[in-house]
Amino acid sequence: MKFTNGFFLSFETTKNELINKMSQSSVETKPNASNVTRRLQKELRTLMISGSPGISAFPEGDNMFKWVGTIEGGKGTVYEGLSYKLLLTFPPQYPIEAVKVKFETPCYHPNVDTHGNICLDILKEKWSALYDVRTVLLSIQSLLGEPNIDSPLNTNAADLWNDQVLYKKVLLEKYNKDVRKASQAMEEPHKHS
Repeated sequence: MKFTNGFFLSFETTKNELINKMSQSSVETKPNASNVTRRLQKELRTLMISGSPGISAFPEGDNMFKWVGTIEGGKGTVYEGLSYKLLLTFPPQYPIEAVKVKFETPCYHPNVDTHGNICLDILKEKWSALYDVRTVLLSIQSLLGEPNIDSPLNTNAADLWNDQVLYKKVLLEKYNKDVRKASQAMEEPHKHS
């Protein structure tokens, strides 16, 4: 019970007041489009200034909520020398909700499925509003060389991972085939012009 202005209030009344205040404050803390846009502009500047090797991302045209990123395989990994295009889609509730990231370039990896979806805890249950685009890209780059083979999306890749020689052979065959296929698809419209 609570005593205010000479009256005793029941626990239920106090609880309801608290719930009302909490719901009002949560409405006030929801990010709006202009705040999200400002945050993304700041993240873009940080990413450009950071000079982090092997990662980049830029908005797709004028849409700050959709970015195209590039990740290069880390030195000393089987992915060294390979480059992957990613699509980053920011929800209206960013950074409260995680950015959605998907490989556009097909990626043969234990934690990437055939549709480009990525199994990475910081993109799901371990997301924090403190993360930024740079952190996400560096985490994905790190995941390339250090997959979680206990939680695979691609079981074939996970099964091969421990034999790095064979894994690299299969990886390079698939990568080269996919890159050729992508460049042929890009050339196709020009042939009909």
